[in-house]
Amino acid sequence: MLQFRCRLRSIPAVVLLTLLVLWPLMCLAIRSFPNSGESEFEKLMFQFSEAPEYRNNGECPIYSNRELVYSCDQSLVHIAMTLDSEYLRGSIAAVHSVLRHASCPENNFFHFIAAEFDPWSPRVLTQLVRSIFPSLKFKVYIFREDAVINLISSSIRQALENPLNYARNYLGDILDPCVNRVIYLDSDVILVDDIHKLWKITLTRNRVIGAPEYCHTDFTKYFTDNFWSDPVLSRKIGLGKHCYFNTGVMVMDLVKWRDGNYQRKIENWMELQRKMRIYELGSLPPFLLVFSGEVEAVDHRWNQHGLGGDNRRDSCRKLHPGPVSLLHWSGKGKPWVRLDNKKPCSLDYIWKPYDLYKPNHKRSSNQQPLVLATSSNSNLIGYSNYFT
Repeated sequence: MLQFRCRLRSIPAVVLLTLLVLWPLMCLAIRSFPNSGESEFEKLMFQFSEAPEYRNNGECPIYSNRELVYSCDQSLVHIAMTLDSEYLRGSIAAVHSVLRHASCPENNFFHFIAAEFDPWSPRVLTQLVRSIFPSLKFKVYIFREDAVINLISSSIRQALENPLNYARNYLGDILDPCVNRVIYLDSDVILVDDIHKLWKITLTRNRVIGAPEYCHTDFTKYFTDNFWSDPVLSRKIGLGKHCYFNTGVMVMDLVKWRDGNYQRKIENWMELQRKMRIYELGSLPPFLLVFSGEVEAVDHRWNQHGLGGDNRRDSCRKLHPGPVSLLHWSGKGKPWVRLDNKKPCSLDYIWKPYDLYKPNHKRSSNQQPLVLATSSNSNLIGYSNYFT
């Protein structure tokens, strides 16, 4: 209780009268002042529910070596994703869907790439992932945007210009050298099947990446007239059958990627784009140019993409014919935005059960506060700086 003491004889009568009139308002103001001690992380943490605990069944491999560095364990399924404040809700839902449908959920290792100057900072994002998935095996890598910012050109949609969209180009250098193979996933996907099925596909004929291909698309829309009117450039695509693939779901052989210096090959096309504008669509066209005709075709069930509509309009789409293992809301519309705006598409309701965002969620009072693990020998969490 606040106590106010004063010497009446030392205060003029007018001042004393003023204080007596204003004192109730002063008390009200003091009692109503918000608590400024709550950190941004604590505010953010309370908006997400903790995911259920997903454990291996009796048929999953048992690891006896507790000192094993999980990020280098080639027997695990390695998954790379970006982690940022704008698409965090989608990333969390994607991770949740992987764990829910995995036959051996504890045998997955996540490699998260976070931008150095994200508004929530890589450390806060790391703390949040740990609070939502306490037993998840993961590592956070800090991506410096200045590694790619000077190579990015304007796109048909501003979101496609985010430097973190280009992190997939640098996975060979960002991830630890011991990581030989990885599945790259965008933040707007949901799996409804066991990811190990995708992991075990074979990359034949010395191919570097595997992804679902679509060979009946109009390839001319991915490149400008500048590209098609140049006989040297257009020869790169050729006149035969063109197969499009979406870079939001890829199985990548990082050993071959590093050996073939594919990072530099992609950068060469980005540098040319800055000079003569040969495409409009963000980070996808350089992949099409570098890997055209050299992609291991994966069943279409592993990337039912385009569910966010096209890149200019937020429109509802239907699934492609056939079975479904992964749904991908590529395009302008995102399911969490449409659900919050109460204008969902029918397929957005498939995404909703994996959403752990609960803005009115309150954690129990006996739940212990999170302490960020900083031990250097921790297998579950770590940091790596790219281009330091």
